[in-house]
Amino acid sequence: MSLPSNVTVSNHALVTSKVSLLRAESSSSVFVRHLVREISLILAVEASGKVFTTKECGTGTSPLGVMFAKIGVEPADMCVVPVLRSGLEMTDSFLTILPHNIPVHHIGIYREKSTLSPVEYYSKLPPTDTPPTTAFILDPIIATGGTADATINILREWGVKRIVFVSVLASEPGLRKISEEHGDVEFIIGAVDGELNEKGYIVPGLGDIGDRLFHTFQ
Repeated sequence: MSLPSNVTVSNHALVTSKVSLLRAESSSSVFVRHLVREISLILAVEASGKVFTTKECGTGTSPLGVMFAKIGVEPADMCVVPVLRSGLEMTDSFLTILPHNIPVHHIGIYREKSTLSPVEYYSKLPPTDTPPTTAFILDPIIATGGTADATINILREWGVKRIVFVSVLASEPGLRKISEEHGDVEFIIGAVDGELNEKGYIVPGLGDIGDRLFHTFQ
């Protein structure tokens, strides 16, 4: 599968294995949440590795009394943006490894069932003349790409310069469309499936990941 150069699909064996477990209809909501958090932690390492560089920030003394250079990372000006509601389950995995005191901003978008169009219902981005330079958008699924496109555009309008979009699973047509439309956005993806069905679900996919995460089946 050939995808645009701004897309990275994880080749980590544990991600591949855990996505396979995540597909199973028999997986309970507790297990689904557990798997999404574990996959997100691996993706957080891969995504942050593309963003951060090291810098010296003073000196310290080891337990043996030897001086060493303290190493920090940059940029420091960034935020995490989970897409409600499913992106919430990825958030703690990112906050676990990112530098302390990273702000978390929430954007709520749902997909209208008949048209598959994204509908924004919540956005809590603080008014500021200096928004973060870098944002990690977290959403477990890229299906048609409509929600991803809407979220990216909201952050662009806010003034974010660098966006890294992280998903557990994407459809090939949706991922190709959104990554070509937003060639300056980096996409870090756990796995890619080739098809969408007539209802806009990824095949074989994960089903409705929001309902599976929060046990809200109807």
